[in-house]
Parts: sequence; structure tokens; C-alpha cells
Amino acid sequence: MHVVVVGCGRVGSGLGTSLTREGHSVAIIDRNPRAFRRLPDDWHGERVNGSGFDRDDLERAGATRADALAAVTSGDNTNILTVRIARETYGIERVVARIYDPRRAEIYQRLGIPTVATVTWTIDQVRRRLLPAMSTREWSDASGKLVLVERAMPDGWAGRRLDELAVPGRVSVVAVTRAGSPRLGAQDLVGQEGDVLHVAVVADALDELEQRLAHLPAPATGRGTMRAPA
Repeated sequence: MHVVVVGCGRVGSGLGTSLTREGHSVAIIDRNPRAFRRLPDDWHGERVNGSGFDRDDLERAGATRADALAAVTSGDNTNILTVRIARETYGIERVVARIYDPRRAEIYQRLGIPTVATVTWTIDQVRRRLLPAMSTREWSDASGKLVLVERAMPDGWAGRRLDELAVPGRVSVVAVTRAGSPRLGAQDLVGQEGDVLHVAVVADALDELEQRLAHLPAPATGRGTMRAPA
């Protein structure tokens, strides 16, 4: 596939390099010709000295035949304008814009413009390391009403059926990472120490999920009791 990358900073040059190594054709646009020095000497893509929102420059980069475009300059406005032109003028469906302002990124995401919020991502990564026992948002839909969270399972849930966490229509455990291997579905899984849960949650049920994780269900009794495998 042909990919246009707008911005040849650390992200743009790294992205362009990795894509060409995977066999894709890539054109990188940057207003500063010195920026192309970040590319390796053996890079075989196209270098276009110009602007990501100038249509002549976009067409020199192959926008008319592009399958995807990434706008990763240091300017939020430039990146948003670039992906809008890519979609509306050239019909490029796969676009993404890097955005520094997390509030604006959320707005654009809800408008259907895929964004990567640099500041939000960094905060999230730091938060994961500081508070490993808290849920971390992995993904949300464009409306912001459905969220996929990752959560280290509390040790107290070891030996319990993970489907006891579910709340119909609100909370569903969709996968478990166990000993480094992901497993889809949790209907018949019993928690084991070290499990990482991947849970689909409606946004207003996030607190409810935390409460269910913090408060263990009553012990199961009788013949139907399940035990964690040794």
C-alpha cells in the first residue's frame, strides 16, 4: 500500500522507516528539508519538501493513489487540516492525526477523525506504572460511551469464576491475559493469580466495575463450585 506521512520528526521518520521495511511505499512531506536527515541513508521512499495542507504538495507525495495518511507534525491545527483534506478531497479513508491537546483530541475523535493524543498516551503510560492496580482505558468508541479497559485482577478473585464480574448490558469480561497469553472469552474461566482482565464497560459503569473487583462475591457452595486449576 502507499502511505503519505506528513511530518519528518522523530515520529514521522520512524514511522516512514518501519513502513518501508515492511514493504510499503511511503512518501514523507516536511516543510524543512533538513528534517529528512533523520531518515536512514538506505531509505527508498519519497521526500517531498512542502506542506501537508497544500494540495500540490500532497499530490506530489501521491495523495491521489494513497491508501493511508498520517499527519504527525508538531502542530495540532496542521494535522487536523491535513487529514480533513486527505479524506474530503482525495477520499483517503485510513487517516490519523497526532494531537497534543487531549481535550481537542477527544472532540475530533467523536467527530470521526482518528487521533493519537500524545499527552494523553504519555499520562496513561506513567499512570500504569504508578498505579498498576487501577483500570486503564485501552479504547473507546467515537461516542465515548463504550470503553475497553485493562485491569490486573485482584488476588482475591483467584479461584473465582470471572463471569461473576459481568453485569448484563454494562460490564463484560471479553478476554484474559494469563502467563503472557491472551484468551478470548471468560464464560468458563476461573481467575488465577497474575491474570490481566480486558473488560468492555459502558462509560457510566466504570465505578461499578471497580466496586465489583474490590468486593468479592459470596463463596460458591455445592457441587457446582469450580476451583482454579493447579
